[in-house]
Amino acid sequence: MRILFATSEVYGLVKTGGLADVSASLPVALRRRRQDARLILPAYPEAVQRLRRPVTHPGPEDAPWQLIEGHLPGTRMPVYLVDWPEYFQRAGNPYTASNGQDWPDNAQRFAGFARAVARVAADDAGLDWAPEIVHGNDWQCGLLPIYLREACGTGSCPASVFTIHNLAYQGLFPAETATALGLPAELWHPDGVEFHQQLSFMKAGLMFSDAITTVSPTYAREIQQPEHGMGLDGVLRARANVFHGILNGVDYRAWDPARDPHIAAAYGPDDLSGKATCKAALQRRLGLAEDPDIPLLGHVGRMVEQKGMDLLLAVAAPLAEAGRIQLALVGSGQTDLEHAAGALSRAHPGRVGVHIGYDEPLAHQIEAGADLFAMPSRFEPCGLNQLYSLRYGTPPVVHATGGLADTVVDATPEALADGRATGFSFTPDSIPALGDALERALALYHARADGRWEQLMRTGMQQNFDWQVAAGAYLELYREHRPRARAGASAL
Repeated sequence: MRILFATSEVYGLVKTGGLADVSASLPVALRRRRQDARLILPAYPEAVQRLRRPVTHPGPEDAPWQLIEGHLPGTRMPVYLVDWPEYFQRAGNPYTASNGQDWPDNAQRFAGFARAVARVAADDAGLDWAPEIVHGNDWQCGLLPIYLREACGTGSCPASVFTIHNLAYQGLFPAETATALGLPAELWHPDGVEFHQQLSFMKAGLMFSDAITTVSPTYAREIQQPEHGMGLDGVLRARANVFHGILNGVDYRAWDPARDPHIAAAYGPDDLSGKATCKAALQRRLGLAEDPDIPLLGHVGRMVEQKGMDLLLAVAAPLAEAGRIQLALVGSGQTDLEHAAGALSRAHPGRVGVHIGYDEPLAHQIEAGADLFAMPSRFEPCGLNQLYSLRYGTPPVVHATGGLADTVVDATPEALADGRATGFSFTPDSIPALGDALERALALYHARADGRWEQLMRTGMQQNFDWQVAAGAYLELYREHRPRARAGASAL
């Protein structure tokens, strides 16, 4: 099957978050199943520099863009970059300027990207290749199904699949943007792209795609309810017959302590000895006291309230002050939370280490060197770090929501006794609940001579969340929505 995977970021070319990891892994897993999957994303300068074997195609004569074709580094995955200099020839973050504010023309930028993808998919870009499925991701691809039907006209059209990675980011713009982008006037109503008198790219993707997915079964259920639906729960309930929760996977070629080039020593479930070496190396890297016995709590992620960073800092501060834990943090986000993390590190030198920003090797080193991994997210569509933590023998401490609830088995006495436990979960998303979960984790850690802690580590390491499982589910979905004749843009 021919599949065009449209995304705004891909690990290996450009990354700001988990979407990049998914975009680099799912299409590769599909190709391993002998599917002709290809990637398309904007031609950011960083992506152009990293693309392997680039070749330029002129694109349609009337288009202000061209295509750069190449391969994802380290793979044989074909990649197309939409080279539209006015929109994408900008250094730094794909979405924000150097002042941290969104680019003021983001609506035009990603509408333009969606139009370009639609023309490529409609075999209007001179590639002599056209997909049967176009798979768009998050709000940046929300207008793609509209432009796709427009580009196809009255002929056969690829089926459109749209994946929600985080419903909180919806691509909302002023009402007049819809006219500026040339969207048909008949789409401006509550059953179209209008959302409380704003243009919603996310809503467009939900309304007009042939199938919708999100990244875990629990999150799919949660966002159909008002408390988690961000105002779009009614849309999702109305489209429930084509809405699916498919759990994300892990690329174990990149995340496996047995062969991870970023960590100090290799180890696995049959030989855990290398983990102590990784802990000592992480302590040195972040200026922590080299103590093999103190519990080291790690966290990698965006420093925002969604991720529960305020809860983590509040609970960790007295534990660090009392010398009961060490804390290793990597991430960036809200200024107040970055400052609070930095202040905690300065207040407790040797006990708290903080790196503001993203550092891929250090993220691997925290997964390998920490004893516990904290993910107190208030909501979490899927989460990847808890999956990495399981493979690295670093029991996660998670709020029981979304994909965290789907992937971590709480270490209750019963689950420990029958060997099912893989981590620690809590609810609600509060300081006392997180504190109680950490106390349970610390108690089990300090009683590790009885063997239950090691069993918890091994059970987590033996879980299998390989992308091949998710790829199989997506293939079934694609087959249900094979191309069919349409009535073109009027079908909207």
